[in-house]
Amino acid sequence: MARCIELARLGSGSVSPNPMVGSLLVCEGEVVGEGYHERCGGPHAEVNAIAAVGDPELLRRSTLYVNLEPCSHFGRTPPCSDLIIEKGIPRVVVGCRDPNPKVAGRGIDRLRSAGVTVREGVLEAECLRLNEAFITSHRKGRPFIALKLAETLDGRIATRTGASKWITGSEARREVHRLRSGCDAVLSSSATVLADGARLTVRDAAGGSPLRVVLDSSLSVPFDAPVFSPDAPTLVFAARRMQGTSQALAAGERGIEVVFVGEAEGGLDLCGVLAELHRREVLSVLVEAGGRLASSFVRSGLADKLFMFIAPKLFGADGAPSFGALGVEAPDGAAGLRFEPPRVFGEDILLEAYFQQPHP
Repeated sequence: MARCIELARLGSGSVSPNPMVGSLLVCEGEVVGEGYHERCGGPHAEVNAIAAVGDPELLRRSTLYVNLEPCSHFGRTPPCSDLIIEKGIPRVVVGCRDPNPKVAGRGIDRLRSAGVTVREGVLEAECLRLNEAFITSHRKGRPFIALKLAETLDGRIATRTGASKWITGSEARREVHRLRSGCDAVLSSSATVLADGARLTVRDAAGGSPLRVVLDSSLSVPFDAPVFSPDAPTLVFAARRMQGTSQALAAGERGIEVVFVGEAEGGLDLCGVLAELHRREVLSVLVEAGGRLASSFVRSGLADKLFMFIAPKLFGADGAPSFGALGVEAPDGAAGLRFEPPRVFGEDILLEAYFQQPHP
């Protein structure tokens, strides 16, 4: 199963809105075929693993391993459970069940009804984490939200003048590009885009650039800003009050897509933003913005994960804080997180953590 997960990761950035899946066939202790889901609309992992085994008799003596339950419905491709049954594969080991209501145990039930021996839950936690964005999309009806911040050791993301380039070193910034390449969208605010001149593209890592999403209530970002460069698509969210304005009409004339949503807490309605992204099959969003927007996601209970890059520097109390107001009155009302093992990039430390729901 660990090898299935390893294979599945090869599809990162290429298979969304499908999950990352790897599969292999084992006969008498030897791996005889393996494959992974390479691109959305292409053959599934089980299909590729089975195709790698040329001997039908060998298939009938093998065990198929897969990190996610084989599908049981016709989608972009035929059901994998039917293919497993057709090939006479007698045993299947599954990492975790598929949360998609079209599957959700039906693939396993179909296999068992046909006499296939199925074992579930092998490295289940690891398999669930691998596809945490896919699972969040189906269970919560919204994208998986990861906040990315770069701060000093005293928790500042900019100096007293607002300068923030560069808090971290080149190795940490390269890792940010890698994180972008694995997400469906990178989201920022108009304030951050204007202050940093951000392009929000992937330049120092393999893979393509994700959808760029800009929250711009009053359409204040100039249309010639770097975030509108032609090397990646950009989607703008603005307040409904901007519909029909000269700025909105100008955006349309330039081919810039604007979606209008309601406002809440002095900014755009984040639930409305995420609902639209979910409708567009965006599974994962990397939020790269300042403390105000980051705190809005936390206060709303919409933040799932945090990537905090910490540089060995001090800006002092007159620098900009990592998070805006959270309204915490007592320590037990704080937004809680669960740390993952820290990693080091050059002189900087990356703290990776999951938010523990509910938030205050």
